[in-house]
Amino acid sequence: MAPVRILVYSDDAHTREQVRLALGERPHPSMPTIDYVEVATAPIVVDKLDAGGIDLAILDGEASPAGGMGVAKQLKDEIVDCPPILVLTGRPDDAWLASWSRAEASAPQPIDPMELSSTVIALLRRQLSR
Repeated sequence: MAPVRILVYSDDAHTREQVRLALGERPHPSMPTIDYVEVATAPIVVDKLDAGGIDLAILDGEASPAGGMGVAKQLKDEIVDCPPILVLTGRPDDAWLASWSRAEASAPQPIDPMELSSTVIALLRRQLSR
């Protein structure tokens, strides 16, 4: 099985590390391994997704100066066949904002590895079955 490519966007290296640690190399035995693409700026996120080859994007809703929710909305508006997006929210009550951004899913910070893994597994299964 070819690895899946997950883009992780945050201006905070610690947040990107927490995502990698929560998901590991393979979030489920039936899934392929993960090839992480770490990005710290919104323009590079757009470039990477526009180039293709990304299976899932995880965007930090608290990133600065461009938050993941605004970036998600821009991606959904501009990228044809945009991959699924998961937005990391500052708190569980912000899930409605992630929905506004057209993200397929959200997960609150601090990151709960079990919750993030189960959400990512579900998104990747849908994406890979297309």
